[in-house]
Amino acid sequence: MKARRSVALLIETSNAYARGLLTGAIEYIRGHEDWSIHLPELQRTSAPPVWLDQWRGDGIIARIETEEMANAILKKKLPTVDVSAARHVPNIPWVETDDRQIAQLAVEHLRERGFKHFGFVGEPGFNWSKWREQHFEAISHQANLQQHTYRPIPQETGRQSPTTEKERLAKWLDQLPKPIGIMACYDIKAREVLDACRELGILVPEQVAVIGADNDELLCNLSDPPLTSVIPNSRKAGFEAAHLLDRMMSGEQLQNDAILIEPIGIETRQSTDTLAIEDPDVAMALRYIRRNATNGMNVSDLLKEIPLSRRVLESRFQKRLGRTPHQEIVRQKISKVKQLLAETELSLVEIANRTGFDHAEYLSVAFKNRTGKTPRTYRREHRS
Repeated sequence: MKARRSVALLIETSNAYARGLLTGAIEYIRGHEDWSIHLPELQRTSAPPVWLDQWRGDGIIARIETEEMANAILKKKLPTVDVSAARHVPNIPWVETDDRQIAQLAVEHLRERGFKHFGFVGEPGFNWSKWREQHFEAISHQANLQQHTYRPIPQETGRQSPTTEKERLAKWLDQLPKPIGIMACYDIKAREVLDACRELGILVPEQVAVIGADNDELLCNLSDPPLTSVIPNSRKAGFEAAHLLDRMMSGEQLQNDAILIEPIGIETRQSTDTLAIEDPDVAMALRYIRRNATNGMNVSDLLKEIPLSRRVLESRFQKRLGRTPHQEIVRQKISKVKQLLAETELSLVEIANRTGFDHAEYLSVAFKNRTGKTPRTYRREHRS
């Protein structure tokens, strides 16, 4: 009988992203291999578990966030896959979110709401925050948008205290041009922005719209107002990491190139539920489309609500957004299709019914025209 492989999952359970990694890894294990799993209770920067030094295992999947953890893992000389962006061990395979795509989604989301001024709030101690910041700034600059960046004082300087940092953030927010759309590098930092806005009396989302990343539902729904967030596909990242480790434990030699996992989409909540568009008719039309696109509406339905001719509405839509009302309706529907393909096992017929397409065949054609992929291909790429 084939011996069970012994695998350590050195991943914290303290946040939603890491729990998604664990879920994806477990999905792979259940479908492919019967591994003996060792899962200690960890925080992001926890010391290596005391049993690791004496443990006789076959492989490791780890969020290597500290030099101490890196040294303990290197000492084991076992096949290892890293699921951290810190890169303390640069010569092993690693799986991470695609931070350019996360920034792209955030910019598009805020642009759809008509913002001309953009802000970014980062966390300098993490590579993924730096990369999101760089991509957010580059994408904003390319689109000729006004961009403002807040960089906290790194903790290692010794000059940072919670009170000082809170005051610096509040001063930055108070001096920003408004209205403005702000991306925070992750949900915890986004909640700090919301707290500062509330204390300053800044209206969210009317004056400052805020979007985070990780879609930690507990944090997002406890925020005031509830926080919009980019949805990473951490389950797929965990699944791919387990697949890589399986190949390594079977003797395959792998490159240390990154596997970057595309995010699923955006969960829109109240913190960005606004339109900063100067044209009130276009803003009204957009609001109607957002609420009804997946209910089977068309442009004729829209014109019953907006006191404009089709020609005038399309002209003003093109001027403000660079697309027609019909294109916006399809875009909203396709966005919902993507989310349902990635997050559910619903059939294409059921998804068509939920997103306003008359037939699954028409959905498939529209989806491929928009994304360059069939729904089946998209689902296979975005689900474990």
